[in-house]
Amino acid sequence: MRRRFSLVAFSVKHPRLVIVLAGIVTLAFATQFAKLKTDTNPKNMLPETSDVRVWNDQIEQIFGLYEDMIVIGVSNEAGVLNPRTLEKIKRITDELMQIKGIAGRDVSSFPTITNVTAEAGFLKVAPLMTDIPSSSGDLEALRTVLFDNPLFVDRIISRDGKVAAIYVPLEKGANGKEIADTIRRIVARVGGPEQYYVAGDPVARDTFGAEMFKIMGIFSPIAGMIMFLAIYLMFRNIPLALSMMAVAMISIVWSMGLVLGLGFPIHIMSSMSPVFLMAIATDSIHIFNEFYFRYRECRDRRAAILDTMEAVGRPVRYTALATASGFAVLLFMHIIPVQVFGGLVAFGTLALRLLSFSFIPAILMLVNEERISRASAREDAATGPMGILLRKLGSFGAFRPGLTVAGGLLVLLAGAAGATLIRINNNMVSWFKEGSAVRVADTVMNRALGGTSLAYVIADAGSGDEPIKDPAVLRTIEGLQRRLEGLPVVGKTTSVVDIVKRINRALHDDDPKFSIIPDSKTAVGQYLFLFAMSAKPSDLDNVINHDFTKANIWVQLKTWDAQAMRDVIMAIGDYKLQQRTSLDIRPGGVAYFNLVWNDEVLGDMVRGFAISLLVVFAILALSFRSLKWALVGYMPLLFTIAIIYGVVGLVGKDFDMPISVLSCLSLGMAVDFAIHFIGRFRRRWEERPKGGAQPGGGELADALLWTCTRPGKGILRNAVLFASAFGVMLFAPLTPYVTVGAFIVSMMTLSALTTILFVPALIRLLQGWLLKTARDAGK
Repeated sequence: MRRRFSLVAFSVKHPRLVIVLAGIVTLAFATQFAKLKTDTNPKNMLPETSDVRVWNDQIEQIFGLYEDMIVIGVSNEAGVLNPRTLEKIKRITDELMQIKGIAGRDVSSFPTITNVTAEAGFLKVAPLMTDIPSSSGDLEALRTVLFDNPLFVDRIISRDGKVAAIYVPLEKGANGKEIADTIRRIVARVGGPEQYYVAGDPVARDTFGAEMFKIMGIFSPIAGMIMFLAIYLMFRNIPLALSMMAVAMISIVWSMGLVLGLGFPIHIMSSMSPVFLMAIATDSIHIFNEFYFRYRECRDRRAAILDTMEAVGRPVRYTALATASGFAVLLFMHIIPVQVFGGLVAFGTLALRLLSFSFIPAILMLVNEERISRASAREDAATGPMGILLRKLGSFGAFRPGLTVAGGLLVLLAGAAGATLIRINNNMVSWFKEGSAVRVADTVMNRALGGTSLAYVIADAGSGDEPIKDPAVLRTIEGLQRRLEGLPVVGKTTSVVDIVKRINRALHDDDPKFSIIPDSKTAVGQYLFLFAMSAKPSDLDNVINHDFTKANIWVQLKTWDAQAMRDVIMAIGDYKLQQRTSLDIRPGGVAYFNLVWNDEVLGDMVRGFAISLLVVFAILALSFRSLKWALVGYMPLLFTIAIIYGVVGLVGKDFDMPISVLSCLSLGMAVDFAIHFIGRFRRRWEERPKGGAQPGGGELADALLWTCTRPGKGILRNAVLFASAFGVMLFAPLTPYVTVGAFIVSMMTLSALTTILFVPALIRLLQGWLLKTARDAGK
């Protein structure tokens, strides 16, 4: 009869061939790194065909809008309306208009923004500040023009006169960080005492993109070095420590090479994949852990390797399947970078397991046997600080099962209560730490002016004879503006209504009482015609379409929180119901996109979490060939998730995209320890020596404590290595990386401890149900 092929046996027999083949495959994948490209644009989080992207593209086309806008703040505590500061604003504006990537013709600043006045009964449309005011009279005249015009207040000048703004539209494809850096160099040359701030969505987005790759370029090697040091301290064997790191590096090259070869760019999530794969590679610690025990017992390297893989092979296979499945669930989500990340790490996890059954046995065959002998002499499950700690922890659960499980149930209830307080919120500015240039600039600009987060509200009056010119329609739009401005999150709104009212006032000797919408549709039409003749095309195009059927209300929000846009949409709905208007009013713009993206993340989180729960349970049942044991293996996962989610909810931490994604994939990783523990316990129980019980505990207690101290040592080592890989991220300057680091460190530590504490307690309480025979149950 032909023997079944064994990858482990082949690798033990041909170790050098296996290593050479792994090297050749790695080089093949490495050739794809030349195709590396990055993408940090949140727009690309959703498919091009998604409703929100199609709608926003239509808005930009209809109203001639730019996709990205940078806002520069110029602050002077003594006031910006002085010749020196105004001269600096003009110098900055002039230089901005020469920068490649900036739409210079539409930069809005004191020297360029359109001002509407009248002379001798004729409308005059010209830039606000053609020359720098030098006399006190000229300065006072500029002050009057600025603060008497609602189009300017809270947009280019703060109400206290201490902050001026310059709005810088970017050409399509321009890099916000590069332009922001250029702007910072310009204002540095211009100098103080003024303070300068650079804010806006493209600044946050592209700065984050640049920083995240810088972070991963620094933190991935640091994580690798910390893991290497930890492995060496555990086993005192440099070749074995190098082999585990080599396995991690090979899987990273294979996974990244595959993604790049398929043409996908690297996003925020996939940039974290090297650390994830390095951490997942630590599951191989169970092989090393058991190998040292086996070698100490038999002193035959080949036999020790084969026996080790026989003992831990099944748990290692199923933990890989659980982890890979947790990541593969992300393929069913709607956020494209999340799908790529899920596929990348799922493939990398499977590659790691392939290497665990080939590369690692091959390395073990080539390591100097004398070093293995010396290192294995230190391995003793019963002695040493780690063994004593594990035995005490396991003993508490095994000998006080009722108290242990009761405490676990209380944790579940408290965690469920805390989880109800969790809020999903994606705010890219808050992804920067307090005190960062991006965060400070956004805070200052939102406090002083209308806001840096921009939304559009489109009012569609339908077909007909230029219906937007109808005074009744304009008054409906005006009423909506006032409703929105009543919201705490809205700093300013601007629409065609403000232009019409300004023209009407200018043509009536600048009398404030004529800052109203005229009663005649003909008058409105004449005003807009005169304005269009002299103003920049974008001044009118940005707020009304060419056939006067649609109007665009610019809504400046004082926060990038998704809830702000939700408040705007609710106010629009309430207003439509109260006014019974026939206008079709729809939101749009980057703030609306962020809300839709936020809700997609929430939907994906709920869907992914539900799928992950089912998949993980199915894998547990498949691994144990038992629904009963699957339920026991499930409990440490529930305890771990309850603690983490409860704390997140109680401390008020928002769930953003990274942590929402982790909530799904964490299920697959958190259950790994239970698979190892229960798998090894059941094997030990089936192979237990009869009559070898320790006094006071019985055969069951002995089997449980053996599992806690011997496989448990591998579990704790695995958790320590996993946590060490992600612990470095706690020191990252970007909060998503800090969040991910804290989440993973907490999850793996708690998962290991709850497994060693609660699983023995559950087995003792349910022994009559779980163990096969009445004789077994009675032990």
